[in-house]
Amino acid sequence: MTGIFLAGASRGVGREIAKSLTTQGHEVVVLLRSNTARPELEAMGATVVFGDALDAEALAALVAKQPLDTVISTIGGKPTDGERADFKGNQNLIDAAVKAGVKRFLLVSSIGTGESAAALPPQALETLGAVLAEKEQAENHLVASGLTYTIIRPGGLKSEPPRGTAVLTENPNVAGSIHRADVADLVIRSLTSDRAKNKILSAVDRTLLFGQLEFEDFEL
Repeated sequence: MTGIFLAGASRGVGREIAKSLTTQGHEVVVLLRSNTARPELEAMGATVVFGDALDAEALAALVAKQPLDTVISTIGGKPTDGERADFKGNQNLIDAAVKAGVKRFLLVSSIGTGESAAALPPQALETLGAVLAEKEQAENHLVASGLTYTIIRPGGLKSEPPRGTAVLTENPNVAGSIHRADVADLVIRSLTSDRAKNKILSAVDRTLLFGQLEFEDFEL
């Protein structure tokens, strides 16, 4: 990987990905909308650029300027955020990546999208329905884009330190929790895995499953 463009690094999984990538010595360009997270990200060694994923034209120009071969997106918002970027922002970023000739795109989505909807209880689907619908649109747009992609759908996110017991699976019926730092580790390992190309994978901690479903791990 010669250059990585990371959208969604101001908090959560995106911040953990930025921390891990810079620790490993990768060149990372992070997209921010405000200055709030800039000092911490620059202290990690990331290059910060400013833009709004909802502004398609400006985003395409910004991505085109970067020496990139990989894009990672953790763009998303809570159900109360109003105009979310879960679909539109990701759509714009995917289109910008296509125009820029990016080699690989990794999208962090969520269990509950697409065929994995059956893994969540009805109450969770009702609460998160609008967000999950947008995430599913983003997934579909990426699959249809022609880019080499990996879509990772984490389960319920926790902020504790990494446990090292997180796994990926192609089984869409699996649900559970996972620590954000462990999601970051799976994302970064997926970027250099040929097996993960053009795959949609659920990510859970094997010790934090909902139910006792047996499933096969996806080996990177």
